Amino acid sequence: MVTTTRSTDYEIPVDGTVMACLDVSKYNPSVVDYAAWASQRLSAELECLHVLEDRSKRSAGVDFSGTIGIDAQSHLLDELAELDARQSRVEMQQGRAMLEQACKRAEAAGALRPTSLQRQGPRAQALTELETRVRLFVLGKRGESAGINGDHIGANLERVVRSVHRPTLVTSRSFRKVERFAIAFDGSPTTRKCVEMVCMSPLLTDLDCRLIMAGDPPDGQAGLDWAVERLEAAGFSPQTHVDPGDAERVIAEQVEQLDIDLLVMGAYGHSRIRRMIVGSTTTALLQSCRIPILLLR
Repeated sequence: MVTTTRSTDYEIPVDGTVMACLDVSKYNPSVVDYAAWASQRLSAELECLHVLEDRSKRSAGVDFSGTIGIDAQSHLLDELAELDARQSRVEMQQGRAMLEQACKRAEAAGALRPTSLQRQGPRAQALTELETRVRLFVLGKRGESAGINGDHIGANLERVVRSVHRPTLVTSRSFRKVERFAIAFDGSPTTRKCVEMVCMSPLLTDLDCRLIMAGDPPDGQAGLDWAVERLEAAGFSPQTHVDPGDAERVIAEQVEQLDIDLLVMGAYGHSRIRRMIVGSTTTALLQSCRIPILLLR
């Protein structure tokens, strides 16, 4: 999402792609729509990615020793291997059809030159290997195994967010036009970096901007004043909303009351903000928020 920053330890290629990470879930249409939106805003090409689970390791890990004879065990393992191979071929064909549909949907939504890519292996590993050419990852809150239960987020999501070093847009179930966004801010270095990244990217330019803070910032009003000044210098007209209470409750309530379309948060941090982002608050917000969340590092 971001142009190359001044910081030498955080550089994102301005010519990187938007990568829509798809699987067999009900979140796919939303992932494609938000990825197409980001592609337009960033003038970045869109890649639709589908990662196949590596089934070849399943049969290898099965131990039938002591239960059946050696010959029967070998025959059964051969049958399992063939079954996995057939299932993999079916899933590959289904994935290609899904990617083709996704590219058509993205193109109709105005995405820039959508293409498709299929990989095999753990999703987090695949995304880590591809991230050098990526500007923004887009993926659904829940994958094929998590269903749509509001009490759970996809198991892959946490692994991906902890593994990749690119901005990650976690989508809601359905797409809605983004007109108003909020930054969860507490004055820490992590959330200051979020502000800087927002200022340096065209993704959210010209949108209504809000700063949400829970309780008093560690450096008093100075941190909030800095954020406002930095955002104003970048062309935003931020409004601040500071409420007492824990971050989880305050952010969730403000998102609802202010009719926020997209929430910006830090993906990792230190001390108090680290506990907020890595711990229960982010998980709770990912579970409860019905809007997309842009996680920045």
